[in-house]
Amino acid sequence: MTTFTTKDGTDLYYNDWGHGRAPGEAVVLIHGWPLDADSWSAQAVALAEAGHRVIAYDRRGFGRSSQPWDGYDYDTLSDDLAELIDHLKLDRVGLVGFSMGGGEVARYVGRHGAEKVAKAVLIGAVTPFLVKTDTNPTGVDQAVFDEMLEGLREDRPHFLAGFAPGFYGNSLIRKRVSSEVLAWTFQMAMLASHRATLECVKAFAMTDFRADLSAFTMPTLIVHGTADTTVPIDASARVTVRLIAGSKLIEYDDEPHGLIVTASDRLNADLLAFLGD
Repeated sequence: MTTFTTKDGTDLYYNDWGHGRAPGEAVVLIHGWPLDADSWSAQAVALAEAGHRVIAYDRRGFGRSSQPWDGYDYDTLSDDLAELIDHLKLDRVGLVGFSMGGGEVARYVGRHGAEKVAKAVLIGAVTPFLVKTDTNPTGVDQAVFDEMLEGLREDRPHFLAGFAPGFYGNSLIRKRVSSEVLAWTFQMAMLASHRATLECVKAFAMTDFRADLSAFTMPTLIVHGTADTTVPIDASARVTVRLIAGSKLIEYDDEPHGLIVTASDRLNADLLAFLGD
């Protein structure tokens, strides 16, 4: 396996596909919760086949990376991303974050600056601030996240198996993805540590990225499904686009949260057009 070790001793697994167009140039894919780098398979193949160098890594605590007890706050997670970029000697990156991974993109830019970021993409992202507060009235009720944490603590396998269908917009009368995709998603989710799974819910629910978004100076594409019930568009993308100057929002009508699978062809085309095909 290809790994590198962070300053705090955490081993992070990553895929490094394709050859890129210039030294130091790459697209870095940051996965959602509770997945790992393999969830990007369709996008990574399409981007690499189009000539991009594509880096997709497993967040600490997930997939094939180490499972430390600590470090599931966004400052540490963005530091992990910064160390990976430095380790690979990248100086012109396209950062693409899905769901929770959009938070890493935002905190990386806010904490480490935009100097090395050529372009940014936020897909179904949790930005700018997911939980409802007095200053964030469009957010999601805290009770939703409390119920998630309770379900994970009581019976994590059962909760995650039940979470996957809604993630992809499956219902009794509409099957957006196959049973095999659901099984694959469950397999990825169960590779994560219980601790990481719990702590990351707290992180993506409670972290305020509004100040980070003001640091975005690079071209930014935002993609979100209008039928996303996991990260509702009114609480996220439609607010985020107003906070990032010059950003562009593409709404995928009737697409669920897991549009990296349900709308992979369209998403791949939009990524290639934005990142450069």
